[in-house]
Amino acid sequence: MTGVTQLGLAAELAARMEKSGPITIGLAGAGQMGTDIVVEVALMTGVRIGAISEVRTEAARDAALLSGFAADDIVNASSPSDIDRAIEANKIAITDDLNALCAAGRIDVVIDATGNPNIGTLFALEAMKNGKHVVMLNVEADITVGRFLKEEARKAGVVYTGAAGDEPACTMEIISFAQSLGFEIVAAGKGKNNPLKFDAMPADYEQEARERNMNARMLVEFVDGTKTMVEMVAVANATGLVPDVPGMHGPKATREELAQVLCTKEDGGILSRSGVVDYSIGKGVAPGVFCIVKPKHPRVLERMIDLKVGPGPCFSILRPYHLTSLETPLSAARAVAFGKPDMQPLDHPVAECVSVAKRDLQPGETLGKIGETDYRGFAMTWSEARSEKALPLGLSERAKVIKPIKAGERLTYDNCQPDESFIVTQIRRRLDEADQRFVSAA
Repeated sequence: MTGVTQLGLAAELAARMEKSGPITIGLAGAGQMGTDIVVEVALMTGVRIGAISEVRTEAARDAALLSGFAADDIVNASSPSDIDRAIEANKIAITDDLNALCAAGRIDVVIDATGNPNIGTLFALEAMKNGKHVVMLNVEADITVGRFLKEEARKAGVVYTGAAGDEPACTMEIISFAQSLGFEIVAAGKGKNNPLKFDAMPADYEQEARERNMNARMLVEFVDGTKTMVEMVAVANATGLVPDVPGMHGPKATREELAQVLCTKEDGGILSRSGVVDYSIGKGVAPGVFCIVKPKHPRVLERMIDLKVGPGPCFSILRPYHLTSLETPLSAARAVAFGKPDMQPLDHPVAECVSVAKRDLQPGETLGKIGETDYRGFAMTWSEARSEKALPLGLSERAKVIKPIKAGERLTYDNCQPDESFIVTQIRRRLDEADQRFVSAA
């Protein structure tokens, strides 16, 4: 102990634990992110992991051991009652049954760290049905059907939220700060962490993935730009900011140059308009997120320059880090303790992450997962994607190719047939039909 007094959320969680015990989290997925969450929660006051659902139960057990659980305190569970008994005994339950995790009465909130749009959707709906708050670390599911899940959460009287620590929620923090001070929001986004290679394939990244303790498919989702597109679409759909051009600009603007590049042409930059999402591959921006702002009064402009924020007329407010999964438990805590989300999609779509072929695709092929060899993500405005009948990224897994598609071409409903057995496909169709009725009426 250092003797430092607990402040803010830490103090509130400690007080809550004294009164009613710790917040109990159910976790889906024990990959890189899931393992981080298990370890991080073990270091926090007022929260605990009650159960982990993972098809590779040994990976879940390894995560629990790494976090400090003794082998005798890790319980294999096959039913909700098994999970509840383990939690009541201050042990951690491991299960391969997502439904059992959701139905366990001792679980207060669940975190989806699976990264699979269909599994994430099923998990969220099952959790809500059982009265559980949902933290969606699975951004791929959120950008596909997040507004439906938000509405289902409202009906169930629970919270649906994006995850703290991931770039979208971190970007939202500084957008909110800038709005509170009355700044014009010119642009918001992130620095890309990995070198950008649109045609990256998993086979070329096996060694690096092993060295970074992650699988090659997940690493490629970052390298080929998909994750950046996904995250910026999530920000767009939560704020109303839009991609300025299809795929965004992605300039090589350094931390010092950012505000003079990602601003409007009128102010010397590259944007055709204010109010956009974008990213930079320039030095010093990653692993941070940013918001480019413009003061609305000359006195504020003068003070920003005087305070060495930049030369103006636009300025970069930068959060120079994001702690990904390490911050995610904070969203779970806030959902339970205060009933507040850190990030939610708007009721109407703003942007879309569609799929672009990474290689020539032939009729009869069944597409693989995000981050594999078939396609990558690409950000567009929702209206542009709709007019092109572009296939959402979250519906691309197991889609059937029905017409030849050349590398670099977009996947569409005309050249691909999404898997109709997936719940995410069924929900997205209902959303699209409702959107069409709205557009037609307007």
